[in-house]
Amino acid sequence: MQWNNFNISRLPRVLFGAGRINELSDLILHYGNQLLLVTGKSSFHHSPNWEQLIVSLDEREIHWHHVIVSGEPSPALVDDVVQKYSDKNIEVVAAIGGGSVLDAAKAFAGLLPHSNSVLDHLEGVGKGIEYHGPALPFIAVPTTAGTGSEATKNAVLSTQGTDGYKKSFRHECLVPEYALIDPDLLSTCPSDLIAADGMDAFTQLLESYVSIKANPMIDALAWSGISAVKQGFFAAWRGQEPSATEGRAAMVYAALLSGISLAQVGLGSVHGLASPLGAFFPIPHGVVCGTLVATATEINIRALQQRAPNNLALAKYAQAGRFLADQPEATDEQAWLELVNTLNNWTNELGLPRLSTYGIKQSDFDHIVANSRGSSMTTNPIVLADNEIYEILQKRL
Repeated sequence: MQWNNFNISRLPRVLFGAGRINELSDLILHYGNQLLLVTGKSSFHHSPNWEQLIVSLDEREIHWHHVIVSGEPSPALVDDVVQKYSDKNIEVVAAIGGGSVLDAAKAFAGLLPHSNSVLDHLEGVGKGIEYHGPALPFIAVPTTAGTGSEATKNAVLSTQGTDGYKKSFRHECLVPEYALIDPDLLSTCPSDLIAADGMDAFTQLLESYVSIKANPMIDALAWSGISAVKQGFFAAWRGQEPSATEGRAAMVYAALLSGISLAQVGLGSVHGLASPLGAFFPIPHGVVCGTLVATATEINIRALQQRAPNNLALAKYAQAGRFLADQPEATDEQAWLELVNTLNNWTNELGLPRLSTYGIKQSDFDHIVANSRGSSMTTNPIVLADNEIYEILQKRL
């Protein structure tokens, strides 16, 4: 174990357990009675929990405005909502939904006290004005198990197209006050969403575990999350009770830890590629992670063997391979192969599509590779050459 200096930044207070959605109204009232409630288009809104929440808000005389976020949020959406509600004296923001819903709400909470454009602060494409806060209190309630946005300081916003981008509005003020994690809310997720989101969470855990910024505390959290994925992912995906209930609990726990981990130590090559792929093409983020993680892991291991054979990430990859394949006596070489084979088997069993399904062609690779060197790629355990990034794309086309 290496005892290098490390920092742990702000985390949300976590409320975890089945049925804890029923505590949301009291949490909101702690901050005020003027609420901006942000949800997705249909899942939660069409569940019995929606009516129960509305009754609970009314009983507590909480006045609420409702914003629906459909799809990945854009800077234009954020600016429109901020301008619409900037004079409503909003005191608290609560979001119930997937990562896109939580990211949008995070941006709303950050900008409502100031009424300015998110493009003033959006990294890489904005005006470069430093954000200082304050933000409104924000309560995050995930209904999927993937992005871990309930534990991070960044709101990911995007515009799609040839000149599109996927960038973050990022500050510790944006970390939610509370992450309310209720595994029962995952019960309405379709299996394809559980598959994609679960692979996103796993990828975030693995990439954090081998990050160049990894530290003992985050290693422990990431490993706990990886163990939860092994225990519960396929039970949640198959949806057969009673194991599915335990599986959903394991996966919302894993997703939470993936968010905590990535917020502290960064990610790697899969997420480096996910940014341009998600910006340029209509490919869901979890699908990108699920379809690339096995190949990206294989190429990372090969590059480390060739250029950094003493890198601690190689030992960590071997540890993961032995654990996931139940091969505790495997040599490092055998364990690396087992890890890649296991991840390929997961990708195939879950039916995650190849990149070409979303209109991606080999002629697009130069543009993708040129835009893949954002913040996530900088914490990959080894710097990949352009031809190695190209190979990841080629093998999953």
